[in-house]
Amino acid sequence: MAELEIRKTVVVTEEDRHVMGHSDEEGPLRKVAAAAVVRNPFAGQGYVADLTQITDASQSLGSELGRLCQEAIGDTVESYGKAGIVGVEGEKEHLHAALTSVFGNSFRDEIGGAQAWISSTKKLGGPGTSIDVPLAFKDEVWVRSHYDTITVTIADAPLPAEMVIIAAVANRGRIGARVGGKTKDEV
Repeated sequence: MAELEIRKTVVVTEEDRHVMGHSDEEGPLRKVAAAAVVRNPFAGQGYVADLTQITDASQSLGSELGRLCQEAIGDTVESYGKAGIVGVEGEKEHLHAALTSVFGNSFRDEIGGAQAWISSTKKLGGPGTSIDVPLAFKDEVWVRSHYDTITVTIADAPLPAEMVIIAAVANRGRIGARVGGKTKDEV
């Protein structure tokens, strides 16, 4: 199976210790995003009907980014998400091909979790484009306390013929979450 050529990987980690002076018994909220800057095999080719080359290659990428997230979080993963930015010689459909269930299943295998929906977003952009990666509870998308984001920006990516593929995780829900809905204990 072909692989996507990786130029670089980037891992972003943030830790919230309190919100508006409030903390709780669960401790700090740690969020991690692992990104791979890859060559887009379809860049500059116009409309290409069959994108399975990207989809098939995304399996190993999901595993690698999941491993990087797991190493960086230093804790149990409770929520996850995925995102991508495609350079201007590509199209958002190339990101959809990279972030399908092939990617998601291998990512999930690395970090654990039920077969719950993995939230995602995609956009077209150039170097330094920011993207907010959506996060949701790994075992049930309707646990509102875990709806969150982590922002990823890579100063030199994506170049026109590249894609930035991102997997993200968090160790808990938001500090001070109080908008109702299902709880993780109910799932």
